[in-house]
Amino acid sequence: MLDLQPPALDPTRGVRLLRSVYRPDFRSRNAEIQNRDSWKFERRQHFEEQNDPSRDALTRGDWNEALRLLEEERDDIRQAVRADAGRGSVFHRVRIVEEPLTPYVQWELHALRIQAECGRRIRVVRAERVSPLESGGPLPEVVVLGGATLYDIAYTDEGVPDGATRYEDPDVVQGWEAFIARLYADGEDVRSYVERSVAHLPPPQLSMGAGD
Repeated sequence: MLDLQPPALDPTRGVRLLRSVYRPDFRSRNAEIQNRDSWKFERRQHFEEQNDPSRDALTRGDWNEALRLLEEERDDIRQAVRADAGRGSVFHRVRIVEEPLTPYVQWELHALRIQAECGRRIRVVRAERVSPLESGGPLPEVVVLGGATLYDIAYTDEGVPDGATRYEDPDVVQGWEAFIARLYADGEDVRSYVERSVAHLPPPQLSMGAGD
């Protein structure tokens, strides 16, 4: 069991941002980061990605096309990694996985492997590692930008993005940063995890009318 727990996120201590506000707020603050790293903690096992051709192909059941379209994103990913490096910033990501994998996570892990091959720092942690901390429900989806801003990202029950709550309390931000960094240190590189546990799997089978 982890000997480190993240601070509770009290919505009354944050600022609720609609999706139309959250995205430009995130981009603006991320662009200002200099010589500080950022961290993402991803817990949900299903999301409804929007405006993503590869995700759309997965939804149609065209697995080969979904993978082909992921490959086409390499140049854009490398460019983003170089931009981060130019600001002295590294974006780390921790992906919690439950097995058997949902169709979404199986697809996303292929996407994350490509990102890692292009220079992203991404590690996988099994759900059993954090489950002792979830007696009150799953941990939230969190991004910590540059040690100064934390976003508790909101989703609908169906997994559609629904804005975020922004926190700037140093104790909350730094507590979550330390928590994610600890998980990252204990995690497995996404490339080796995919090679061992994902690459050999058959195409995911989606339920009719459902994403997972």
